[in-house]
Amino acid sequence: MNQHDLLNITYANAETARVEMDRLLKGRKRNYSLPRPLYNDPHMFRIEMEEIFQKEWLFVGMTSEVPKKGDYFTLEVGQNPVLIIRDGDGQVRAFHNTCRHRGSRLCSAERGKVANLVCPYHQWTYDLKGNLLFAGSDMGTTFDKSEHGLNPAHCRTAGGFIFVCLGEEAPDDMAPLLATLDEYMEPYDMENTKLAVETHIVEDTNWKLVIENNRECYHCAGSHPELLNTLLEWDDTHDPRADAEFLAHYKRQSAEWDAEGIPHEHRSHGLRNRIVRMPLREGTEVMTLDGSTGCNKLMGRIKNRQLGSMRILHLPNSWNHMQSDHVIVFRVLPISAQQTLVTTKWFVHKDAVEGVDYDVAKLRKVWDATNEQDKRLAEENQRGINSMAYQPGPYSETYEFGVINFIDWYSDKLQEHLGESAPAKNEG
Repeated sequence: MNQHDLLNITYANAETARVEMDRLLKGRKRNYSLPRPLYNDPHMFRIEMEEIFQKEWLFVGMTSEVPKKGDYFTLEVGQNPVLIIRDGDGQVRAFHNTCRHRGSRLCSAERGKVANLVCPYHQWTYDLKGNLLFAGSDMGTTFDKSEHGLNPAHCRTAGGFIFVCLGEEAPDDMAPLLATLDEYMEPYDMENTKLAVETHIVEDTNWKLVIENNRECYHCAGSHPELLNTLLEWDDTHDPRADAEFLAHYKRQSAEWDAEGIPHEHRSHGLRNRIVRMPLREGTEVMTLDGSTGCNKLMGRIKNRQLGSMRILHLPNSWNHMQSDHVIVFRVLPISAQQTLVTTKWFVHKDAVEGVDYDVAKLRKVWDATNEQDKRLAEENQRGINSMAYQPGPYSETYEFGVINFIDWYSDKLQEHLGESAPAKNEG
């Protein structure tokens, strides 16, 4: 347990914590930040993991991370190790990364390549579809290998994105997003990209504060000089702050995108999913420090280097920036009530040569700086919220409407799941 968690109240049992959480959500003031326990209490954090991160669709990575048969990568969703692998038929699959013998983790490396999946403990062996191939000769005559395959997780792919759901039943609300991703990501041909570099940052803050910080640029002018060399503060083309100069800039850029058949119109699917292409500052190409070329080879069928940034949001755990010569994806995974893992990945054309076509340090510089700045902001936010003097504060409907949307989605979704999992009352 995180040392900060010890400062929080404890509940008599899990059901008491659920009742209190539901009460706090129902009683929260709209357009205000959340009550303190929802940002720092370990019992409520566990409920979030059970009701959101174990039941909702999560972004985990990109299909080009597993380009060939047997390629895999791993991650952990709370205490749930997950394995993503491409099978012999080219399908990307997700499994719980735990052996069906005595539960050992199968793959401990962050990424790798295998012919079959072999448990390092007792060498139980599975094929790439999760079927048990070998369990030794001493399991008895009644042992049925077909009943001991790996436990799969729901897995969907679209436009190069991989999503998983760990629940027994997956929500059926992903179809609109998947269709939009296939359409909007088509110009990038993500199957023919490669991972150039990735970073991992552990932030001592609640995962929601990481997302809240991302969902507004109210803080950008005072905190992100490197980012604002290229990024325009407007959240999207519907941003209420957008001025006439920006709208004229967008109109010029979008005409060029239309001529090239590049999708750009704002698409939202509820509060949790949004895609919109936004221009960068005039005269800049991509999110490098000076806005100049990040990679000599353009992505997919793209010809126009001034493609702006296509911003893709997927709650609860991802935002992304798709540009003309490289793309950047972000994944957020909670660790504890006051600790969060933020992973950033940069992708380039698969034929691009490091040191010739692109420089990793140049690709990373802006977002390395921005991630560190956001880490400090979110951690200071957490420390202030831990104070006994903290009270929920008002969001700006103009500058922080993205945060309002996130908190509304989180609150509504959590109450929905809490209602579904509540024990039935005895009608007597």
